[in-house]
Amino acid sequence: MNQAPPKKPAPLQPIRQRPLAIGPLRAFEAVARLLSFRAAAEELHLTQSAISRQIQSLEEELGCSLFLRGTRHVQLTSDGAILQATAVPLLERLDLTVRQIREKRARRVVNVTTFASFASLWLIPRLEAFQREHPDIDIRVSANDAVIELEDSEFDIALRYTERGNTPAQATRLFGETLTPAVSRWLASQAEQGERPPLRRAADLAHYTLAEEDDSRPSAEFLSWRRWLREHGEPELQPRRWMYLNFTYQQVQAALGGQAVALARLALVSEQLERGDLVEPFGRAGRMSSPVAYWLLCSRHSEGRPEVQQFRDWLLKQAEQTRHDIGEDAASKD
Repeated sequence: MNQAPPKKPAPLQPIRQRPLAIGPLRAFEAVARLLSFRAAAEELHLTQSAISRQIQSLEEELGCSLFLRGTRHVQLTSDGAILQATAVPLLERLDLTVRQIREKRARRVVNVTTFASFASLWLIPRLEAFQREHPDIDIRVSANDAVIELEDSEFDIALRYTERGNTPAQATRLFGETLTPAVSRWLASQAEQGERPPLRRAADLAHYTLAEEDDSRPSAEFLSWRRWLREHGEPELQPRRWMYLNFTYQQVQAALGGQAVALARLALVSEQLERGDLVEPFGRAGRMSSPVAYWLLCSRHSEGRPEVQQFRDWLLKQAEQTRHDIGEDAASKD
């Protein structure tokens, strides 16, 4: 019996060179993230059939299926997962660029990210001076203790608190960290009048409430009363009570209210000390240094904008004044 001749393989289809349209890619990203055509349609303010047509068009362009469609669920295929990994950062970068272009045509805005205590105690009290000099520039401050990748975000400037080894090479050091016991003027006056035991040496802290840093991050060790007490010869001292607070500005508020003695960050309370709202009971002898410092980073995609340059220059002048206020020698910078 004669065998049938083998079938010829189907001819390979030519690879399409036409670029993908952004509309279907946006629809794909929403469906891939939400795993729902209905939810994607609601988010993009389109009908579900319109989303389905865009996904179908994209699959035809690519020549593969991007989703496994069930009756009640949607699942990415392996090709869909590959496309998602590229599409998400691409669309985020595109959206960032569009926002920057729009901002250039509207009011000038500088977006700053920093941590909450630095924003509350150092940055915000000084902002009025900048805005008097530059009334046409708006400053947007986002206070978040999470470290944000500057180049992949909408922020122009980051103000951070870390050790030298954790900062990019282009980071500019603002000033270092020095800790000092601080009490309110009222609490200090009570000690002077004999209503409380005076604070003359470390052992006297046993009669006071101490506001302690309640933070699990490694840098918190440098801010702790336990470290200060060890360095001042009282490693076993127990205060009248502990007050555990997880933000520096809360500790400063407790000290200002006469509720506790704070181990304050000198750079962040230099103005309260100068005004006399806070007092250093042990003077300069009670100060303790730390390997952590404050840093300024400027995004590469923003550093050429005049308003960003102006705000950066102003921050550096403010930092210079802070270094002078805390007695830090500018020549000793890392």
